[in-house]
Amino acid sequence: MRTTVVAVVMVMLCVMMVHADVKPQRDFNLQRFAGRWYRVGLAYDSPSFVPYRDKLKASMGIITPLTNGNVNLTMWEATPLGCHSKLYQYEKTNVPGQFTYFSSRHNMVKDITVVDTNYTEYALVLKHKVFNSEYTQVALYGRSQRVRTEVISKFKALALSRGFSRESILTPPPAENCPQSGSG
Repeated sequence: MRTTVVAVVMVMLCVMMVHADVKPQRDFNLQRFAGRWYRVGLAYDSPSFVPYRDKLKASMGIITPLTNGNVNLTMWEATPLGCHSKLYQYEKTNVPGQFTYFSSRHNMVKDITVVDTNYTEYALVLKHKVFNSEYTQVALYGRSQRVRTEVISKFKALALSRGFSRESILTPPPAENCPQSGSG
């Protein structure tokens, strides 16, 4: 019994250490981070997502800071049924640039870390659940639907360093008319 407990604790520590090196943007500034972003890159290898990789389009989101330090993210995504929006509510943590949110799709709380951003061009964001890599994603956001090659290389390097295969790192084409003209 004691050996089993020690083994479980060691596994948990190793898993936690994998994500312990994830640090948010130094001196993260939520007000500068607010506004319109396009998800122009995604690394995600969940088996349930694999069949949809080639259907993914760049999506648009608006980050709205709340007075209590939390954040609302409204995302528009192009689906076969049209353009749909969804509201995500990110709760602040005691570390600027790190948030949590409840994923209704996975029925669990996930961590969001803004790993790197220059606020005017790109942001690298890690979404993960420490104990289960199946729920980990690395996303590249741009203030426009196209970002420099150097930024895409930085995104791919981060995704590879998190253990993603090259096949699971996507830079989808822009979505047309999503959100509808005049929205957002």
